[in-house]
Amino acid sequence: YNRAGVERVMGFCTDEQVQRFFVNTPNFERSIVSSGITLLKYWLEIDQDIQLGRLKERQEDPRKFWKLSPMDLEAQPRWYDYSRARDEMFMYTDIPEAPWHVVPSNDQKAARLNCISHLLSQFDYHDVPREEVALGERSQKGVYDDIEPMKSRRFVPERW
Repeated sequence: YNRAGVERVMGFCTDEQVQRFFVNTPNFERSIVSSGITLLKYWLEIDQDIQLGRLKERQEDPRKFWKLSPMDLEAQPRWYDYSRARDEMFMYTDIPEAPWHVVPSNDQKAARLNCISHLLSQFDYHDVPREEVALGERSQKGVYDDIEPMKSRRFVPERW
């Protein structure tokens, strides 16, 4: 679906290629589904302000800086172009056989849990019986009290 979004908005493909994608994709998806494969499509949707905040975090937080790509910097000013491209992609590729499922994703943890829950609800499954597990008692310390093997080890500094 990059063809309908990133490639289109960033000018990496022609309008003809995008239109071909819109014609071919629903047929391809129908073919997949008719062969017995379950096709689930999820769109993670976030608000414009949340997206900007996440990009700023990547810009400022040394733990997240690696996530910031030149494409992110190019994409931010094109928010509305991406939104229009998304809407058109939905128009052509949201078909009854393979609908899009939009996951509100402002709250990342809730989004992940909701998406997983939805995905699991699409399949019949049953609990797998398992044997009860009992943890054994820890052995007696014995001579271990007199030894401190961890004292001489090299520990990673706790920076965080």
